[in-house]
Amino acid sequence: MKETTLQKPLRLWPGVVLVVLQWLSWFVVPKVTSVPEALMYGVIGGLLLGPAILVWWTFFSRAHWSERWGAAALVVFSMIATPFLLHESVGEGNLGFQFYLYAIPVLSLAFVIWAVAGRRLSAGPRRATMVATILIACGSFTLIRSEGLAGDGMPEFTWRWAQTAEERLLARGDDELAALGSASAALTEADWPGFRGPHRDGIVRGLRIETDWTAFPPTELWRRPIGPGVSSIAVGGDLLYTQEQRGDDEIVACYQVSTGKPVWKHRDQARFWDSHVGAGPRATPALSGGRVYTLGATGILNALDAANGLVLWSRNAAADTDAKVPYFGFVNSPLVVDDVVVVNTNRLVAYDLASGDPHWFGPDKGASYSSPHLLTLDGVRQILMPTGESVSSIAPADGSLLWEHRLPDGIGSILQPALTADGGLLLSSMASASASPSGTHRIAVAHGPGGWTAEERWSSRGLKPSFSQIVVHRGHAFGFDGRILACIGLEDGKRKWKGGRYGVGQLLLLADQDLLLVVSERGELVLVEAVSDRFTELARFPAIEGKTWSQPTLVRDIVLVRNGQEMAAFRLPLAMDRVGR
Repeated sequence: MKETTLQKPLRLWPGVVLVVLQWLSWFVVPKVTSVPEALMYGVIGGLLLGPAILVWWTFFSRAHWSERWGAAALVVFSMIATPFLLHESVGEGNLGFQFYLYAIPVLSLAFVIWAVAGRRLSAGPRRATMVATILIACGSFTLIRSEGLAGDGMPEFTWRWAQTAEERLLARGDDELAALGSASAALTEADWPGFRGPHRDGIVRGLRIETDWTAFPPTELWRRPIGPGVSSIAVGGDLLYTQEQRGDDEIVACYQVSTGKPVWKHRDQARFWDSHVGAGPRATPALSGGRVYTLGATGILNALDAANGLVLWSRNAAADTDAKVPYFGFVNSPLVVDDVVVVNTNRLVAYDLASGDPHWFGPDKGASYSSPHLLTLDGVRQILMPTGESVSSIAPADGSLLWEHRLPDGIGSILQPALTADGGLLLSSMASASASPSGTHRIAVAHGPGGWTAEERWSSRGLKPSFSQIVVHRGHAFGFDGRILACIGLEDGKRKWKGGRYGVGQLLLLADQDLLLVVSERGELVLVEAVSDRFTELARFPAIEGKTWSQPTLVRDIVLVRNGQEMAAFRLPLAMDRVGR
């Protein structure tokens, strides 16, 4: 009774103000703004305001000394002890900081609510509820796991004991094996030979589709569950190829385009997982000469018969170059050039198509999450490879360095370079201070008597893609500025428009129709006009569910989309269908 009558009322308003600012900074601001740095600043704010709340309680709250120091000690103990009980996806998420990024704001909010709600309780119940509040706020994170991060950097939490999509797929057992068969004919020419199409530029020509999807919606041909991974889809004839994870096996899988039925599967005993993307291979298969070439997330390079999946040769590209597996795994898709297939580990390596023997090793420029890209600049064919802090140009014949351009922001792009109609080069970069997308750069590359030169023409923050690819069309570049679609001019890099929130989506260009086919991060198909004077969304259609980061594939009038849990095919209505109906 003495404590109740002599002690001053708690000073609560500083804690309330601090926790409101913390949640605005940590949760609200990154959600309502597309500025890439907003998430970083929000995270910093959320972390710093947590200790500030603890300082308020310990020194300025007027609580009894036992409650002040007892709470501080219990908070420190809980933050140290809880990580030992977490699911690995939470404990290792965000480079090991995920628990602290989320537990500190959650604990801060719970503690301030307790302080306000329990201020009139007697000493015993107040202290008991304080202990319970701290332990429950921290302990609740032991009950969840993360399915990876979304494009806005927020984890996708689910209950720890809930069955994953991969576990549900594995539980089906070998029921698919009865449907396996051999391809009716060997692959002759690939319609969509690999990552982003024939030229890795995401541009489709010779196709015009109906844009009124209310009257003429896409027709679903099939959908099926699939193992995790962010590999895209390559297509040759009626066969499609992708990579996925099935338990401890990394799978190269072949399915029929027309039915979605499995044709064959090749298995390598390998499993890669990271807390950001999840499990599974990342790279897209490459088709050439009746073969399919694949690079697994741990560095296994396969050459398989495209008709039946028989192994022609296999290499460990990581071991060949003494490369460590990067944090997000080996992501780059193989590139077939002349008589070699090229991949990047910590350097470009070219393997002989026939034998699989190393043909040449490029200069050591570090690992990259971009893919080798064949372009012709100033009349010379060359392989461009954004790596580390620069972009390098490599001669396809022998792997020698032609030229190198250092990116000004400090971290190389994870996107593909884009070629302009007049021979210019577009590159994107990341800021070294925040590891967030910093902008797009236009580079002029020339070959003269003194050798190669590469000079920057302009740098633009009007288009800041992270891992969403860009396309070039009619003097403009279209892509994602953060999570919002945007357009900039190639003459000066100035933004023309910005609109449409599709998360971290991917897109293709239907060049004959001035049309963007967007796959949103949540699996929607969206049509947007590829014009420079305005943003106009023409149609939207739900395709697949769940986080969708894989590139779409468009062959004839069939679009194929996949994510880490399902794959589906849709027939797009052709423009002539309106007349026919």
